[in-house]
Amino acid sequence: MCGIVGYVGPQQAAPVLVEGLTRLEYRGYDSAGIAVLNPRSSAHPSRVVRAKGRVRDLEAALPARLAGTVGIGHTRWATHGEPSERNAHPHTSFDGRVHVVHNGIIDNFHALRSRLAADGVELTSDTDTEVVAHLVARELAAGLGFEDAVRAAVTSIDGTYALAVADVQNPDRVVVARNGSPLLLGVGDGEMFVASDAAAIVRHTSQVVLLDDGDFASVTADGFRTFTADEEHTARSAVTIDLTVEELELGGHAHFMHKEIHEQPESVERMLSGRLDDRFGTAKLDGLNLDPRELRRFSRVKILGCGSAYYVGQLGASMIEDLARVPADAEPASEFRYRNPIIEPSTLYVVVSQSGETADTLFAVREVQRKGGTVVGLVNAVGSSIAREVDGGIYLHAGPEVAVASTKALTHMSVGFALLALALGRVRDLSFADGKRIIAGLRAIPEQIAQVLAGEEDLASAAKELAEAPSLFFIGRVRGYPVAREGAQKFKEITYRHAEAYPTSELKHGPLALISPELPTVAIMPADDLLERNITAAQEIRARGGAVVAITHPGVELGDAATRRIEVPRNEVELDPILLTIPTQLLGYHAAVALGEDVDRPRNLAKSVTVE
Repeated sequence: MCGIVGYVGPQQAAPVLVEGLTRLEYRGYDSAGIAVLNPRSSAHPSRVVRAKGRVRDLEAALPARLAGTVGIGHTRWATHGEPSERNAHPHTSFDGRVHVVHNGIIDNFHALRSRLAADGVELTSDTDTEVVAHLVARELAAGLGFEDAVRAAVTSIDGTYALAVADVQNPDRVVVARNGSPLLLGVGDGEMFVASDAAAIVRHTSQVVLLDDGDFASVTADGFRTFTADEEHTARSAVTIDLTVEELELGGHAHFMHKEIHEQPESVERMLSGRLDDRFGTAKLDGLNLDPRELRRFSRVKILGCGSAYYVGQLGASMIEDLARVPADAEPASEFRYRNPIIEPSTLYVVVSQSGETADTLFAVREVQRKGGTVVGLVNAVGSSIAREVDGGIYLHAGPEVAVASTKALTHMSVGFALLALALGRVRDLSFADGKRIIAGLRAIPEQIAQVLAGEEDLASAAKELAEAPSLFFIGRVRGYPVAREGAQKFKEITYRHAEAYPTSELKHGPLALISPELPTVAIMPADDLLERNITAAQEIRARGGAVVAITHPGVELGDAATRRIEVPRNEVELDPILLTIPTQLLGYHAAVALGEDVDRPRNLAKSVTVE
């Protein structure tokens, strides 16, 4: 979950590295550092600068002049060792020759540390990464060339890694290796880049080389060479990425999260373009690589995701059951492969990930495929690991999402599930008329999201009141329960207030004991066949002194069951949860702003979870 950047070329490396790390900071922001090679300086052939905290703290620590046109950088999300300068990357070998940055986890690092310590190597950090620098240096000292030394060192490592290695005595290149953690190369004009993702280098090039697991690359200003651990050449060519610098700027918003929430009307409309088939009342999903006959053979759907993607998966399962009448359920991908799951050929497995690099989800893909199952993906990042490994899928086309708390991408996931449910339903028993009804509902969603956003002032007022509470409940029933879970997740991860989601019907089975004037409840209360029961539950909360903020539809009579109401336009009942989720995004955002928290980069979290 760390961010890696590297540069080889004619420019001074330090500014390029710092800019890249700033773009990658959503991947980790506990500490940061860079190493720059300068063969023209016999006194300081390399310089390493590291700092605890944000990239801006690193930038403040840089000397006025840091010359050198080759370098590597890193922004860290701590796994081994507390956030500190000594645990920050890059790490340097015992002889000062080798510098390493790393994303991933080295599972056998305790054994490697013990072996190095027994050989007299003094380890100066608590990290797993430091061992790599020492291992490479030992291979170099034994007479191996730079590329061979990196290959030999990596053979000792068990775990996941994206590595970038610099050698003082080979100051014209950076050697990289990938296994299980994202890494790509950027191809410029007489210069080359290394990065965890394209956001770090988009200002310099739109041509990227996507590395696969097991790939090594030797990168110089003139180009690159990719190879395997067995020294076999691998043919990797550049592709063009559809990403601009402007998409990664705030664009007048105070935070990226706010920007991304407000981008949803336009981005959802873009996602739907060309995917709605009026002639047959269905969805066009050619990327699934499944024709109607193949789609029809699936008698069950299993959805796998992590965190918010898992909650959206629960919402998706409800849509699939409603529209396709196929049993569907969602499960955390992080638990799936560890219970030795039974993989059925008649089950369609669907994995969900914004980044396409979520480690637990990627491992779930491989577990399904290893046992002969069919797995498709709902992924936002084109060319990501999951997108390349699944049997087919639906690209979300949400555009870049920088804020750690996902909003825009999750709405696109919900819409993606609606499209999948529509396609599955129309090859079964969903009528043409119902297919047209769902299509009309989907077409209405962008404008209806805009209507919700137009009420932001009232939402901000409600959020400020909720922010004063030390704890709160989010509740909902059936389709509303995943909305409640996602709402609680958003609230807790950026406000640091305790928020817990319950099925509304479960309140009287225990949680009602916690209701008091100090514990408000956000209740998802759509105008569906469970409205009366939801109102009754809200009245039970009010009778015990609890405040209720109701997210509901226009025209719903709540009486004294709610202290505040937030209205969302009505759509088709199967699609209503998509719109009901939007207010919870703004509630979390404005509560965090009211509390003065760092909205885009909440503590202890990172955007892309690329380690187990």
